Amino acid sequence: MITVLGATGGQGGAVAQALLASGQSVRAVVRDAAAPRARRLAEQGVEVFPGDLSDAASLTAAFEGVSAAYAVTTPFESGTDAEVRQGQAIVEAAGRAGLAHLVLASVASADRSTGIPHFESKARIEQTLAEAGLPATVVAPTYFFENALGGLDEIGQGLLSLAIPGDTPLQQIARRDLGAVVAAVIADPERWIGRRVEVAGDAPTPRQMAEAIAEAAGGPVAYRHVPLDLVRRASEDMGAMFTFLTETGYAVDIAALRAEFPDVAWTSFAEWATGQRWPSPRPLG
Repeated sequence: MITVLGATGGQGGAVAQALLASGQSVRAVVRDAAAPRARRLAEQGVEVFPGDLSDAASLTAAFEGVSAAYAVTTPFESGTDAEVRQGQAIVEAAGRAGLAHLVLASVASADRSTGIPHFESKARIEQTLAEAGLPATVVAPTYFFENALGGLDEIGQGLLSLAIPGDTPLQQIARRDLGAVVAAVIADPERWIGRRVEVAGDAPTPRQMAEAIAEAAGGPVAYRHVPLDLVRRASEDMGAMFTFLTETGYAVDIAALRAEFPDVAWTSFAEWATGQRWPSPRPLG
């Protein structure tokens, strides 16, 4: 039995599906067992377990009697301080339960002092985990392919917008490939405990992303570069992240990662785009 926190979300859901596909039993920790996504997990044979990411007592119960757990934290509901508290509760609960292997979700480059608020909160959680001395692995993905799905209205207008230059490569990963990596890490704890794994499967430029979406959607999609000043005014966090992605970028050794995980599909952005349902682009004007 493997416990998965955030199993009704994007990352946790991908991990849960990969574990099920590999033959593992899954315990999904959810806030609302009656929610549609939780019910769908239950229909797949997943044990749905009520819990709260900030409550060490409920997490301790969720970690008892399992061989490993995947834990994801989020700053996007209540802020980065709340995310750090989630991480502290997870580490405390894992220690109390005597968890044999904690796989902690972080973000690539969190260990590089980027100054990005939601990278720094994850770095603080990683530090808390290291200080606790628990048997653990940190899995740190880059940007997700699925982020492009947040702009479907624009795609329908023939546009893809990002706040990085059109010819700047952006390391990214499909959630399903992240799930496969986590499943492989959980299947071989002796190899992976004590290690930090940064995960990326492709590095298309925004223009290449637009071309791939256009091909998949069956219509023209142009790339539009959003000025960083506009992003900074809307969100300090996102402004800092896109400044980093423009000026520095992630630094995953993709070739070495593929060698470490030869059984992962390693989907390209173009392959991923082909499998999505896009609106038919109808450029304005």
